[in-house]
Amino acid sequence: MTKEQERARARRRHERQLKAIAQREADGARRNRVLAIIATVVAVLGALALLGTVFGSQDPDPSPSAAATTLAGCQPPPEILGTGAELDLPDAATAKGKTYVATIATNCGDIELTLDGEKAPQAVASFVQLAERDYWRSAPCHRLTTSPTLKVLQCGDPTGTGQGNPGYGFGVENAPADGSYPRGTVAMARTQDPEQGNGGQFFIVYGDSSLPDPNGYTVFGTVTAGLDIVDKIVAAGVGPGGSSPDDGFPAAPISILSVAVTEKKA
Repeated sequence: MTKEQERARARRRHERQLKAIAQREADGARRNRVLAIIATVVAVLGALALLGTVFGSQDPDPSPSAAATTLAGCQPPPEILGTGAELDLPDAATAKGKTYVATIATNCGDIELTLDGEKAPQAVASFVQLAERDYWRSAPCHRLTTSPTLKVLQCGDPTGTGQGNPGYGFGVENAPADGSYPRGTVAMARTQDPEQGNGGQFFIVYGDSSLPDPNGYTVFGTVTAGLDIVDKIVAAGVGPGGSSPDDGFPAAPISILSVAVTEKKA
């Protein structure tokens, strides 16, 4: 083999090595792009899973049914404002040991609650603050469940989507150890995070219910008047388009107009 042939052979070998290196780099870049896309999709799905305020894994229909009808004795619901808030979490000590009476004015009449600041001071302090800030003005009750074990009307999101919050979160307190929530119970709805998942949404239990969640849901009050209004909404059923026939936006719309809270003196 001549020197010229050796140089040509060495040149071809070097060119093959360069091509192999370039191919490996291209394969690595392509693999990194695919992994980045997968990571982005996983992150988005995870965020969506945490956004909705849920009981277990159920998700409400994000909008009222077009077929919703106003019941007798109810006014047409106000337009959903779709506003949120960026508030600071109030000090639980402001409600500790106190009892409050809350009157929720709705387009179907008033619902009266008694709030227990001794057993659930953080939830009650938050509820009082949100009432005073008019946070719930024109907020629809966006979710009704009518299953044999879960009978609740969920309210408290100004956006009506089930994803709104007041800009803060707090943990579970005063959750029933046995997962039982009797008729008339008022409890906090939350995300899947028991440490920071509570915000401004709450649910009214209109029939004895069981929520077998190991972390439970904060019970902070009871309905003392107006539960018949909830019963009337329940009788109209769940509107079409929900996550299931027994879980979605109420067929008969009910919205919070305002909430007034006063401390109950001994």
